[in-house]
Amino acid sequence: MALAAPLAACSAAEAGPPELLWYINPDSGGQERIAQQCTQESGGAYRLSTVLLPRDAPSQREQLVRRLAANDTSIDLMSIDPPYIPEFANADFLAPVPDDVAQAVTQDVAEGAVAGATYDDELVTVPFWANTQLLWYRKSVAEAAGLDMTQPVTWEQVVQAAADQDRTVAVQGVRAESLTVWINALVESAGGHVLENPEATDPQDVRPSLDSDAGRTAAEIIRGLADAGVGGPQLSNATEDIDASMFEGDTAGFMVNWPFVWQRAKSAVEAGTLDQSVVDDFGWAVYPQAVEGEQARPPYGGINLGVGAFSEHVDLAFEAARCIVAPEKQAEYFLSDGNPPSSLTAFDDPEVRETFPMADVIRESLQNAAPRPQTPFYNEVSSSLQRTWHPPRAVSPGTSPQRADELITAVLQGEALL
Repeated sequence: MALAAPLAACSAAEAGPPELLWYINPDSGGQERIAQQCTQESGGAYRLSTVLLPRDAPSQREQLVRRLAANDTSIDLMSIDPPYIPEFANADFLAPVPDDVAQAVTQDVAEGAVAGATYDDELVTVPFWANTQLLWYRKSVAEAAGLDMTQPVTWEQVVQAAADQDRTVAVQGVRAESLTVWINALVESAGGHVLENPEATDPQDVRPSLDSDAGRTAAEIIRGLADAGVGGPQLSNATEDIDASMFEGDTAGFMVNWPFVWQRAKSAVEAGTLDQSVVDDFGWAVYPQAVEGEQARPPYGGINLGVGAFSEHVDLAFEAARCIVAPEKQAEYFLSDGNPPSSLTAFDDPEVRETFPMADVIRESLQNAAPRPQTPFYNEVSSSLQRTWHPPRAVSPGTSPQRADELITAVLQGEALL
């Protein structure tokens, strides 16, 4: 017994600080670098290691849900796509965010990012990086149309300007999550919501609200764009990457897309596959208004940090989360991986402002961005929208909103399958 205690102490010393596992989405290596930095800055309190999740968001969700449903204690931290946060919170897969942590990680953070990290009026995750879509435009096209892009413009004005000059308006019309992103932004910009009560935890109680003036306005915009012929021949299959390529082409006029298109275009110039004059013609503005004079509600995306409810190191995990989302690290991550910060102060970094001249517009957009429906049944809602609002040329203000409401209700009540 006299020897046992020293041996145990020696064993603990050899083991070193607790290892925290952070399950991350694929990126360009920025999260791994931040993990190493936080390990060093912890002063030996913990060692933060990363575990790579699958590339696409649905597969990331599936792996995390399976592990958490089995009470997996290895998940200390996880990078979560915002639409899945309510599902995780409702299932008690997330450790409660302490009050002091909540106060610290929401200080000077974009309103859209805070809203996306919140469920049932409580902060349940830590905002990390945030994303939003801008209205990208060719300066020459906007000037020829007489549009003052320093002021808000409407979808109707954008479509008309493109049609008059035989140019395109690149949007994500593919039957995928990006279509839900577009629909939700249009509905929110028109003053409505996809769901009336997204906080409902019983599927029988969920009330969709697309069959409304806002829903019909959104449908009118999609159908109007399709009828004007400005969406391009691949409209019903258009993804973010396809749109970025189209916007670099000769028929480009306007595009709604994430900020990655800027670095993509600059890289193409460096590689010699795109002329600098094309990039010089790029302009950017806030998302188009669905209703003239009404504030647009751009899409919100990004990644939040959740602490696993079954982690054996919850306190240390929250300490690590605070380190990860420090404004200076968010700024560095923006520069290295192209993912915008949720921290408003991170946009003031001189190198960020030099590298991303649209930084102020991104920051403004994040302040007004609208999360997708904050519901535990997001998969069912999103899939129902994609089923009833695709292809864009088949969208009808008179039928599509009502059909979506009916399908969402039927699916959640067990009367229909997707």
